[in-house]
Amino acid sequence: MTGHYGQVAFTPLVAEHQAIHGSAAAYARMAEVDGVPDRIGRAEAAFISSRDSFFLATVSETGWPYVQHRGGPPGFLKVVDETTLGFADFRGNRQYITRGNLDHDERVSLFLIDYQLQARMKIFGRARVVEPEDDPELVASLAPVGHPARVERGILIDVEAYDWNCKQHIPQLVPLAVARNTVAELTERISELKAQLAAARGGLTAEA
Repeated sequence: MTGHYGQVAFTPLVAEHQAIHGSAAAYARMAEVDGVPDRIGRAEAAFISSRDSFFLATVSETGWPYVQHRGGPPGFLKVVDETTLGFADFRGNRQYITRGNLDHDERVSLFLIDYQLQARMKIFGRARVVEPEDDPELVASLAPVGHPARVERGILIDVEAYDWNCKQHIPQLVPLAVARNTVAELTERISELKAQLAAARGGLTAEA
């Protein structure tokens, strides 16, 4: 966990519960750093760039949190630079809840998870909406090449802080494509072994 993540996440009420449950001292030391936004390192950039989905949380005008799943080809969530992420906002069900919430509050939280590796990353940031009429080149640069989804706008996120979580309680799941490839490889290998066995049996019969 970065120190700045602790400064953002550990509000007075959170710290109160940490004190009650005995973790306040350890976390207080982690948060004793300057309040400078975190920078994305190589490991973070590699993990972010390999995701094909993530969850995005915003807050409504009435104070309700809202979480939306975003999906696309691997790399659709782009690392623009060491403090900025960006992605193309694809057309969906046209409820525009996230879009409306961002007019109210720029603060967002992203949750990225890799079930196969049992790894997860949480990001605090501030989102900026970029409409095509305002910067068509930027929006076009965020669109995944060859992806058929209609891009309505771009969203840039200034990273405030991030945290890597331990893999505890993450179910280990394998993507369907990986499972299919594994089954295909095993099936092919079984066929090869059957052919070798049949040839060996045939040779024994001929000798007899």
